[in-house]
Amino acid sequence: MLDLNFIRENPEVVRKACKDKNVEVNVDDVLGLDKKKREIMTEMETLKAEQNKISRGGTENKEIFAQAKEIKEKIKSMAPELEKADAELQILLLQLPNIPYEDVPVGTTEDENKVIKTVGKKPHFGFEPKNHWELAEKMGLIDKERAAKVAGSRFAYLKGPLVLLELSMFRFAFDVLSNEEILAKIAKKAKLNVSTKPFVPVLPPLMIKTEPYSAMDRLEPREERYKIEGEDLWLEGSAEHVLGTMHMNETIAENEFPIRYAGYATSFRKEAGTYGKDMEGILRMHQFNKLEMESLTVAENSYEEHLFLIAIQEYLMGQLELPYEVMLKCTADIGKPNARGVDINVWLPGQNKYRETHTADYMTDYQARRLQTKVRRKSGKVELVHTNDATALAERPLIAILENYQQKDGSIKVPKVLQKYCGFKIIK
Repeated sequence: MLDLNFIRENPEVVRKACKDKNVEVNVDDVLGLDKKKREIMTEMETLKAEQNKISRGGTENKEIFAQAKEIKEKIKSMAPELEKADAELQILLLQLPNIPYEDVPVGTTEDENKVIKTVGKKPHFGFEPKNHWELAEKMGLIDKERAAKVAGSRFAYLKGPLVLLELSMFRFAFDVLSNEEILAKIAKKAKLNVSTKPFVPVLPPLMIKTEPYSAMDRLEPREERYKIEGEDLWLEGSAEHVLGTMHMNETIAENEFPIRYAGYATSFRKEAGTYGKDMEGILRMHQFNKLEMESLTVAENSYEEHLFLIAIQEYLMGQLELPYEVMLKCTADIGKPNARGVDINVWLPGQNKYRETHTADYMTDYQARRLQTKVRRKSGKVELVHTNDATALAERPLIAILENYQQKDGSIKVPKVLQKYCGFKIIK
């Protein structure tokens, strides 16, 4: 949610943000309701002051008593009008998007996202490369047919060494995120003046109540979410939904920042609106495993924290020796709560294209305002924190390993960095 004072002082900036993010909210209606609410409140305060003045004169006098009673009834009659104006204002405030960061490209579709870096060499094969599902199904590593029988479409059984490879990938990422020495090297290489404080590993709840989900501004679109029937609970759609809400309604001492979590969770999405798209393999699933980074910082450190999380993502991809591109998302694609968004897309030779594996979201204080997550400065001043989230690793890099490390005989080499975790060098 945006700060109301900011909206009053910068209506044109807010109008432009709405236009650039394709959000249809009339900022004049917001300002009008805000003005109406303040006028009612001012009038009520004036009446209360008058009521108090009369009361100090004593209410034994019938005329004075009648005046006080009349004022009291008038104040009471204004309360519903104030509640109505406030409710209508809150509805509009919740619809206003975060202000895009200064370097975010203006665009109307994701086609206007901007590739800012390409890293690594695409593999050259002496044969026609297969896609991951052809490779995995042939070796019995993925079984979607039986999963469909049990759970329906967009589910899969992962089996055998592919399971161990996935788990080794997440263990590798946990080791990086909890190692201050490695984090310091990443920060130095990226030329960032950030804390090297390690991430705290977390296994979070896989369900979330409506209030915190909505406060994170990640509940919508609801058609993408799974609701638990008869309960005020939803299955989370990504680990940051249950990580970013951990400190809701808390005020935290400044010396505890940055607060960094590495949360591993099985996540759930309905993939509404993608009928017939990416039905093969495990690229677009209703259920997937993911390790997410969530960071809470003070305001002045939040943008460099965003860049730091991206640098960590690049380090992980570099260690896996996967070719990738870094993409700065345009205003139409970054999402309502984001001030800035960056994707990392990995090269998939079996599909002959780059596909998204990572997202890094920079929210400034937009989420914290509704969550009421605050920092108490050393001076005693209380402010809203800033939030960042970013993918560490999910299952899509697993797809990339299958396709980029495939051999002519259909076997799959294991990235060197993962071999010590999984205990084998090749899948065949």
